[in-house]
Amino acid sequence: MHDIVHDFAQYMTKNECLTVDVTTLGEATVETSIERVRHLSIMLSDETSFPVSLHKAKGLRSLLINTGNPWLGVALLDVFKQLTCIRSLNLSMSPIKDIPNEVGKLIHLRHLNLAFCGELRFLPETTCDLCNLQSLDVTGCDSLKELPKAIGKLVKLRHLRIDDSGADFIPKGIERITCLRTLDVFTVCGGGENESKAANLRELKNLNHIGGSLSIRNLGGGKEDASDAAEAQLKNKKRLLRLVLYFAEENTELRANEDSLIEALQPPSDLEDLTIASYGGLDLPNWMMTLTRLQVLRLDYCENMEVLPPLGRLPNLEGLGLTSLKVRRLDAGFLGIEKDENASINEGEIARVTAFPKLKKLWIWNLEEVEEWEGIERRVGEEDANTTSIISIMPQLRDLRIENCPLLRALPDYVLAAPALQELGISRCPNLRKRYGKEEMGEDWQKISHIPKISI
Repeated sequence: MHDIVHDFAQYMTKNECLTVDVTTLGEATVETSIERVRHLSIMLSDETSFPVSLHKAKGLRSLLINTGNPWLGVALLDVFKQLTCIRSLNLSMSPIKDIPNEVGKLIHLRHLNLAFCGELRFLPETTCDLCNLQSLDVTGCDSLKELPKAIGKLVKLRHLRIDDSGADFIPKGIERITCLRTLDVFTVCGGGENESKAANLRELKNLNHIGGSLSIRNLGGGKEDASDAAEAQLKNKKRLLRLVLYFAEENTELRANEDSLIEALQPPSDLEDLTIASYGGLDLPNWMMTLTRLQVLRLDYCENMEVLPPLGRLPNLEGLGLTSLKVRRLDAGFLGIEKDENASINEGEIARVTAFPKLKKLWIWNLEEVEEWEGIERRVGEEDANTTSIISIMPQLRDLRIENCPLLRALPDYVLAAPALQELGISRCPNLRKRYGKEEMGEDWQKISHIPKISI
């Protein structure tokens, strides 16, 4: 904003909002301004003691503390006793190790931000007494091994962010928080001592307001089966836009059942972003081709997958990543334009076929067994004098990256002639380097020389 607008905003809120750097201004500034303040952001150095005068701010509604002081947890004990009107508490990136049990006294608290408190070891059970809590963020708290057991008591909770935390499971009772809008990670418990405390996939059934991004991890690593996955009813989570399905990499004895498990995890048809990782099945689920609004698809480390579905028929796909698959050919089936024996074309008609109509970025990594990427001439049945086929493939492709595909012999002509292609990156592909490399005087260098940015 303009400086004048900024200064005016500060003037209008001078009795409500206060930002204090105690390391430079000293505690006197806090004392003279604190009693009427409603929103306080305070910065302390590692050596600065916590200002006792803060306890006078009885009407404080939001408090942000920025400090590296390891004694913050001790200071908070008095803060929680004195400042019981707080609605929002932000301690993100602080070195706090323990949250005092007295946090349960903050019954008006709506938002608790503990993101990236890397030394935080546990949340007290009294956290579940915060009957008005709407947002809890423990993102990046990698020392936090589990959430409070009674988390189901937080019936007004709308946002629970636990990505990159050390929590190995979601406690039982999550099904009661039917107001939940954000649940970024759900980890399937792999058994052991935590199994009796962990929520099952079935507890997702009534959480139909969950939106944004959801990552389900350790699939196949516990006792969950296809019936549990079906009971989760992901397809009813209409606000879900991004879904990540991580299967348990170390699990071997249950991998034969993963095809039925993934089939039962059908997402809503409006999904825009899908990642499937470490899936041990041979085929992708039947619901894949119903995701007509899908914009980004990643298939990572699905090392038993030999055949891809007709992904070229996904009308809105803009980004596609293929990593560590067992695929040997990228053919007409992958493009979705193989000849349909049941299709009828009337005499004189033009058959228009478009594969990957909106694809802009394509990443192909570690497909170590792929040898052939079929060109256009082998994709559609022969034309006759009465019909004409107009084929368009990846007309909007702008960025193509291929890495560690040592057996791949050539790129298809529709890629080489792609009108929108701006970037081509090839790495650890000796056959392609020999064929297209400028320094190697490759026989087909001229076919790619028009691309503005090339890295081989």
